[in-house]
Amino acid sequence: MTGMLKSTDKPIAEAYRLALLDLDGVVYRGKNPVEHAAESIRRAEAAGMTIEYTTNNSSRFQRVVAEQLRGFDLAVEPHQVITSSVVAARMVRRHVPAGSKVLVLGAEHLREEVARQGLIVVDGAADQPVAAIQGWYPDMRWQEMAEVAFAVEHGATYFVTNRDLTIPRELGIAPGCGSMIQAVINATGVEPVASAGKPESAMYDEARLLAAGDDEEPVAKDACLAIGDRLDTDIEAGNRGGYDSLAVLTGVTNPHELMLAPAHLRPTYIVKDLRGLLEAQPAATAGDDGSWACGDATATLRDSVLTVSDAASMNALRAACALMWDYADAGGDVSAVTLPDFAL
Repeated sequence: MTGMLKSTDKPIAEAYRLALLDLDGVVYRGKNPVEHAAESIRRAEAAGMTIEYTTNNSSRFQRVVAEQLRGFDLAVEPHQVITSSVVAARMVRRHVPAGSKVLVLGAEHLREEVARQGLIVVDGAADQPVAAIQGWYPDMRWQEMAEVAFAVEHGATYFVTNRDLTIPRELGIAPGCGSMIQAVINATGVEPVASAGKPESAMYDEARLLAAGDDEEPVAKDACLAIGDRLDTDIEAGNRGGYDSLAVLTGVTNPHELMLAPAHLRPTYIVKDLRGLLEAQPAATAGDDGSWACGDATATLRDSVLTVSDAASMNALRAACALMWDYADAGGDVSAVTLPDFAL
């Protein structure tokens, strides 16, 4: 089924029980908080929504991330932070025998999580590891990537924490884990057998299990909402796993990318920032003349030019996305359409 926007008759925070909330570009950018994020999270929790923080970043301990979030006046326990290191270590444990040697390229957090699963952490290909797992951290060295390549060339099963090509930082967009992984792939010709991070849905699935604990039933998928700023990770992971999703415009995603999104990258909801959690979402509906409306805004396609009633309106963006997605699904050439520039 192709993805189209949904609507709600009550605030999103009341319509879903569990938020699977991305961090980089959603709650913070490096050390700096994203505007309106912390206050919106507090209000969502007050409305009954449980928050689990899910991040492809494998370099930081859960307790360190939780401490940063508490610095934003959020009540966060370390177990609420689900990193790709946590998920990756559990993933590797399922693939290799207990007590296996695993070459780990990554921050201390990843090494600790792998050891916690009963595996032996090694640093070089000469140790003959049965598996190698590659994460990201700011001080990564060429020699470390070379050791992963050597191990993979000698038959070690290759795992990665995530495949994000970029990561938002204080000064802008920087190379992410996926860019470093590509160097190993280029050297070996071997693709990783599995990735713990989004766009795989494993992180959301693990977050549901970890949020429930040992004695409780996980929250049903239809009561969970994946939230993020990237269509090709956060939103795709939600779609792959059968979760509704919400895209924010505080990080990587922009209106043009949203309007042109293929079905597997389309979010269920679009909001400017996390204040959208506190709002009901209006429906986007098709008119008889081929235009689309959402709330008080409209979008119209004429002679391959898309126009909207208000380029500063989120409802106009939602109407424009609904129109373009419908047009693409009907076989229209979206690359030939001149899109409006939104000023949101």
